[in-house]
Amino acid sequence: MSYLPRLDAATTPHWTDLTDEFDRWQAAGRVAGLWWRDDDAIAGTRELDLLLELAGHVPLALAIIPGLAEPSLRAALEKKPDVAVLQHGWRHDNHAFAGKKSEFPAGRNPSKVSADLAAGAARLRALFGSRFVPILAPPWNRFAAQFLPLLPLAGIAGLSVMAGGAPAAAESRTVRADAHVDLVAWRTGRGFIGAEIALGLLIGHLRAHRLGPAPPGTAIGILTHHLVMDRDTAAFLYQLRAAVDAHPGARWLPARELLSRQ
Repeated sequence: MSYLPRLDAATTPHWTDLTDEFDRWQAAGRVAGLWWRDDDAIAGTRELDLLLELAGHVPLALAIIPGLAEPSLRAALEKKPDVAVLQHGWRHDNHAFAGKKSEFPAGRNPSKVSADLAAGAARLRALFGSRFVPILAPPWNRFAAQFLPLLPLAGIAGLSVMAGGAPAAAESRTVRADAHVDLVAWRTGRGFIGAEIALGLLIGHLRAHRLGPAPPGTAIGILTHHLVMDRDTAAFLYQLRAAVDAHPGARWLPARELLSRQ
């Protein structure tokens, strides 16, 4: 069974709005950059196979949990050389004593954080070689600002959290490669957030980056989780992929390029 739906299913006014926004980027002599990050990979699964099929030629960035990664995951990626590997923490453990979950909460022992970061990067390099792009996508998209100086010490050049919720440190040299649109409705059944909401968020971020003070190299990140992906999410992604492919004012960016665009 495939997730791939028919492209002629529908072109709603909301998709027209996205095309209009791409038109504005093109008229300004610019190209809107989008990138796709998928989280929680640990093994070769049917869900992962469906994700890879759905992504097609798009340069997917797969955030892998290093401490839980199985050999079957490397085998599953062998036929997809364009898939990049990001670091999804160490073991996806919650170390927060209270409040929201985080593997790297404020107040955690810095030496343990440093050890986890280094171990995760080393394991992914050993398993995936040059496919590994040194960007940390921390579990739950949370990473305490006090640990930013530890990232380059572990050989990690970039940080990917949800835009607007990232730690701020003016002196940090870490590249930001944030996600902007999470397609999962985590609080209401873990299904799709809906095409209208997803397009509204996407168009809003594109417009803000076109008109606002965002760095010119910033790319809009789409976030998915293959283990909970449903057909509606897949249908949206397929149509988004087609919309980007069809327009000269937009393109998909590989994760490695994000490190050199800012």
